[in-house]
Amino acid sequence: MLMKAETKPAVIEASGLDLVFQTADSPVHALSDINLSVEKGEFVSLIGPSGCGKTTLLRVIADLEKPTGGSISVNGMSPEEARLSRAYGYVFQAAALYPWRTIEKNVALPLEIMGLSNAEQQERVSRNLELVNLAGFERKFPWQLSGGMQQRASIARALAVEPDMLLMDEPFGALDEIVRDHLNEQLLKLWVETRKTVVFVTHSIPEAVFLSTKIVVMSPRPGRIHDVIDCDLGDERPLDIREAPEFLKIAHRVRDGLRAGHSYDD
Repeated sequence: MLMKAETKPAVIEASGLDLVFQTADSPVHALSDINLSVEKGEFVSLIGPSGCGKTTLLRVIADLEKPTGGSISVNGMSPEEARLSRAYGYVFQAAALYPWRTIEKNVALPLEIMGLSNAEQQERVSRNLELVNLAGFERKFPWQLSGGMQQRASIARALAVEPDMLLMDEPFGALDEIVRDHLNEQLLKLWVETRKTVVFVTHSIPEAVFLSTKIVVMSPRPGRIHDVIDCDLGDERPLDIREAPEFLKIAHRVRDGLRAGHSYDD
């Protein structure tokens, strides 16, 4: 007797999603007919050229932008309901830490807003700073930390609310390649440990292939999905996997998709 493969529950379901911005000149079609399903525990990267709607799609998931057509659900509810229930943590391109608060106070900020007890705040702050290898830096101020360490603190802050999902908008884009490689390794380890669902925006093909279980290739004018690529490289991914044939094969498909979906004559 044939057994049905187990289907993981969908955390994000988008169907026919459209978003049109009304401007003084003319409407801007930011997203067009987006159909996407993200399963629980997946690491999904959105990749594409500037202006293809990667960040806009992430903001729709986070209820920071409202779609003008189609439908989207997050954890089986509307994006607004998911936001109000703190179903996700959001990591921005910049660390966005308050310079007058220590690292532990920055990480604790959303917990203060939630009204958690001091003991619960301290436990969560300590646990999540340890997860991102910042134990011992609790009393430091952001300006005393490197850019990479600041971004790790922002990840700890996002994790502190104990969300089901992390939304990450090019968190390592402004960092040099060596630091970026190190943080990619740490983020992958963190994902393996927590199995959080991650939606990650990037411009980098190697970064997308190294981190992801699924890569969504987007193209611009209007923003749409050109290809969805499974990236089954296993949990153990040392940096030198980037020279492996299976890695290069996936990277080649991503690059072909980016070229096919974008006209360089514009």
